[in-house]
Amino acid sequence: MASSHLYFVAPFRTLRSSPSLPKSPRFPLHVSRSSHLLTHKTLAFSTVIRGASGSGRSSWRAMAEKGKGKVVVFDSEEDLSVSLAKYTADLADKFSKEKGSFTVVLSGGSLIKSLRKLVETPYVDAVDWSTWHVFWVDERVVPKDHDDSNYKLAFAGFLSKVPIHPGKVYAINDALPAEGAADDYETCLKHLVKSNVISVSAATGVPKFDLMLLGMGPDGHVASLFPGHPLVKEKEKWVTFIKDSPKPPPERITFTFPVINSSANIALVVCGAGKAGPVNAASGNGQNSDPLPVQMVSPEGELVWFLDKDAASKL
Repeated sequence: MASSHLYFVAPFRTLRSSPSLPKSPRFPLHVSRSSHLLTHKTLAFSTVIRGASGSGRSSWRAMAEKGKGKVVVFDSEEDLSVSLAKYTADLADKFSKEKGSFTVVLSGGSLIKSLRKLVETPYVDAVDWSTWHVFWVDERVVPKDHDDSNYKLAFAGFLSKVPIHPGKVYAINDALPAEGAADDYETCLKHLVKSNVISVSAATGVPKFDLMLLGMGPDGHVASLFPGHPLVKEKEKWVTFIKDSPKPPPERITFTFPVINSSANIALVVCGAGKAGPVNAASGNGQNSDPLPVQMVSPEGELVWFLDKDAASKL
């Protein structure tokens, strides 16, 4: 395998070993041979280090750390998707062995596209899909066959291609209005907590999902938690609703930050130059007086940013 380049972006600190990033990953990593260095001007305070390759070595092409967060910068979205698949498969393997189940939360947008390598060799045949329980961090209150449905997007690009039991895929009740759909989804979560399908945070008492896969909007929103909206301050509910989303469709349900931040692992997957500003703000370099929603993502466990070079261009 050709060697790759690792970009350690200031002001982040160098990653050390972490229990969620196995030293001897179960699944092999295949990295594209194409590599385009970021310019010295873009990464004026960066250190460029030649990466290592070979069996049993780290799967990451770039890593850095800021507090609990680690940043991984890829030359392309294709390279990002390769590493994201491996990261997800390794966590699924870890939790499945530890507790017999794997609870994963999906978002909409381009996230499903970035998961496409999971439905290919070696993962589609090697992953123990029987242990998976699938949830959504937010959903548009539309029928499941509507083009705006996150469920439809996930089904077409991912769920229909892997043997996850349909009874372990927890979509919203789209026959209910937004408020009712949010209450119903929270009731579902409470039932699964009581039956020990979903773990509980010892610190907060709210659901603790094994992995939450988040995207981010160009305005810095995550889930359906938008800049300046009162819902970003919601602390009591696990699932709430919005009827005035600044991004259509207006009616949605969404996990709140207490649930998001109780996660054991969060992957923030961000691609494109149009999102470079919020990424820069989240790194601590922004000038916003009020934090963007993405800046409020701070899980109890591990946070890993998966960025393509365009999303990282302002770091």
